[in-house]
Amino acid sequence: MALVDIDEITARLALRFGPSVAGWCERVPDQAARAAERWGLALDGMTPQGASSVVIACTLPDGGQAVLKLSPDTVFLAGQAAALRSLAPSGRVPEVLAQDEGVVLMAAVLPGTMADELPVPPSAREWAELVAALHVVSDPDGGLDLRERCEESYARIGRRLADPAVAAHVTQAVWDRALDRCRALLDTQPRVLLHGDLHLGNVLDGGPRRGLVAIDPRPCVGDPCYDVVDYVLEAAGREGVAERGALVAEVTGLDPDRLHEWCRALAPMIAVSRLDDDAARTELLALAR
Repeated sequence: MALVDIDEITARLALRFGPSVAGWCERVPDQAARAAERWGLALDGMTPQGASSVVIACTLPDGGQAVLKLSPDTVFLAGQAAALRSLAPSGRVPEVLAQDEGVVLMAAVLPGTMADELPVPPSAREWAELVAALHVVSDPDGGLDLRERCEESYARIGRRLADPAVAAHVTQAVWDRALDRCRALLDTQPRVLLHGDLHLGNVLDGGPRRGLVAIDPRPCVGDPCYDVVDYVLEAAGREGVAERGALVAEVTGLDPDRLHEWCRALAPMIAVSRLDDDAARTELLALAR
């Protein structure tokens, strides 16, 4: 079996970077081999992938498990490695072991099951403990503001309203109202260092002693509610957003009204990704209205 499926990574990364990424994908096996030689790694095979990178499981010279992450977006990957180092005191992110342009070596998280694949989803208390540990920088200087992240997300995902299948459920009026709510929240936001993309697909099981571990940060500075909204909205069509939101606010100490407003602001965005789930879509859009 080939170490890297070039056709698969080309098709996947082209969705993010366009067809020109094909040349970079062709070079991935050589890039990985050079990193393995430089750091004394045994490359074991590809692991579950994201939208902007290639991740290869590997074994360290001492027998420890690690992952090698490669991305055509070298600036983004370097920023992600810097964010992991900043968040390292939390004990809730992978350890960065080595780094070169376009390549980062990280210690593996074990057992490493994704939170959205666990037999029992993380509890509100477990999520609260993860977020509390990550928000170790209470008054950061500089860094990308959450406002920029939100404006980019609304612009990017908002383009999908041109698709009749999306517009049939998410109207421009609902979208604009959500954006207004978001901007109002940003005008009064407290500021902590955020993971910035904390959903169940970016959280791994670190075992009973370590707890949940966050991967793939998109770091920015802003409202701590932002790092729990995806978890709360994931309850749509299940136990309910209001129920989970009230519980999360209680165990985190976050302002429940503010958290609820964030849920209303981001509900249409999540609804776009869950159009095929009737129960979830209905609850999310009711929340947005």
